[in-house]
Amino acid sequence: MGSAVRSAVVVGGGIVGLSVARALQRLGPGTPVVVLEKERSVAAHQTGHNSGVVHSGLYYKPGSLKARLAVAGGAALKEYCEEKGIPVEVPGKLVVATTEAEFPQLDRLLGIGRENGVPVRRLTLDEVAEREPHLRVKGALAVDSTGRMDFKLVADALADDVRAAGGEIRTGVTVTSIENAGSVVRVHTTDDVIEADRVAVCAGLHSDRLARASGLEPGVRILPFRGEFSEIVPERDYLVKGLVYPVPDPELPFLGVHLTSGI
Repeated sequence: MGSAVRSAVVVGGGIVGLSVARALQRLGPGTPVVVLEKERSVAAHQTGHNSGVVHSGLYYKPGSLKARLAVAGGAALKEYCEEKGIPVEVPGKLVVATTEAEFPQLDRLLGIGRENGVPVRRLTLDEVAEREPHLRVKGALAVDSTGRMDFKLVADALADDVRAAGGEIRTGVTVTSIENAGSVVRVHTTDDVIEADRVAVCAGLHSDRLARASGLEPGVRILPFRGEFSEIVPERDYLVKGLVYPVPDPELPFLGVHLTSGI
């Protein structure tokens, strides 16, 4: 490997894989990069199936990589979308407490957000009513940097960047294992073996399985959670203006039922 990188393979054509491919091209201009995606198009899984929210970094442990990257990444993403003409809305979000028992959690989030450099503030009930007149809550935080965009469009733009820099994106290619063969890395697919100097695996929910199939023990197992989307009937869409989140339960690994007006 080292500096004389002649070729790189990225496994996975989601937003992470495409970003990594683009970054490899920028680090080594002229590096032949190949992205392998098992579906027929990029962004066919999590990237293309989410609420489109650009999170602000409110919930993460202060000083952690996740907290720093959420803040910096959100800003970089908005800049990228501006450059590419991808629509971005930044309505901000409300995190709401429906009982006074949730106030300590609300205060904890306020403190974390401020430590992380997130523009977060406590709202009065009058301010809540002004922003979301149909909410009935006891208290709320406003996070004004939370935005929304279509991540499928972002992934398509990244794929265009990769191709424009001479990279190749192969869809319909399933990687079965990766073998470190000394001077090269062999990527085994269902049809072929591709040799590369450098391989980045960005296989989303399949990352742990692919690691094990390649003889590595990651020490973790990915447990996916699937979110369900329900659509409010059109004649009731006035009920929500922007983004409304509950106070999260720290015992659960997800943010609870939240409301967002569509992209």
